[in-house]
Amino acid sequence: MTNRFQDKVAIVTGGGSGIGLEAATQFVGEGGSVVIVGRDADKLAAAAEAIDPSGEKVAVLSGDVSQIETADRAVALATERFGGVDVLFNNAGIFRPTPFLEHTEADFDRNLSTILKGKFFMAQAAARAMQNRGGGAIVQTGSMWAERAVAATPSSAYSAANAGVHAMVRNLAVELAASKIRVNAVAPAVVETPVYGTFMSAEQVKEVLPTFNDFHPLGRNGQPRDVVGALLFLASDDAPWITGAVLPVDGGVMASR
Repeated sequence: MTNRFQDKVAIVTGGGSGIGLEAATQFVGEGGSVVIVGRDADKLAAAAEAIDPSGEKVAVLSGDVSQIETADRAVALATERFGGVDVLFNNAGIFRPTPFLEHTEADFDRNLSTILKGKFFMAQAAARAMQNRGGGAIVQTGSMWAERAVAATPSSAYSAANAGVHAMVRNLAVELAASKIRVNAVAPAVVETPVYGTFMSAEQVKEVLPTFNDFHPLGRNGQPRDVVGALLFLASDDAPWITGAVLPVDGGVMASR
């Protein structure tokens, strides 16, 4: 394994499971240190143990990313423990397909607050810290659903929130370029993470997810590692001239539709 992130420090939101956990694990494996952020303290503790049993390279912060103070606390913790912030993996999100006519105001607010507001203010806090390091990289986890509607998964509020994330990437890339902060995103299709267990039983997940394999031209659903390869690339010095990009990591879905 390479050491692309030797002595670098990352904040990973949604770092307790799925894509966030895989990103944190690989980032530490390549020489970095991480602050993982999530709502569930027990899940974060288990994730931290899995990432680095010594505890030297990982710190945890339990908090709601839709609250601005969580972003400030994450940056403060990264600075206190590891000296600053070089990378932000802005990964936290929610997903619960809901027909448009059945959406409530609470549904709408939850999607906008967690997905868009959370990523916005976490990026703002991280960017301020990155200026003290002479630059950095912000990588957002967006969504294929921000670009395409899928009848089987009605997701109007979720899609609108992620479309905002994609627009934010382009704006921040231009605004923060002078500070040598690059801002990009990935737009995954169906990735098999614990998020599906938030609205389906374990038996339903086992039955339903395989039906989406053929939705992807490459013939299978994604796994967290499929997305994390792109996340780490965009965060690394292997992508020094890439900013403002939204990269489809979707098994070919966008190419085929």
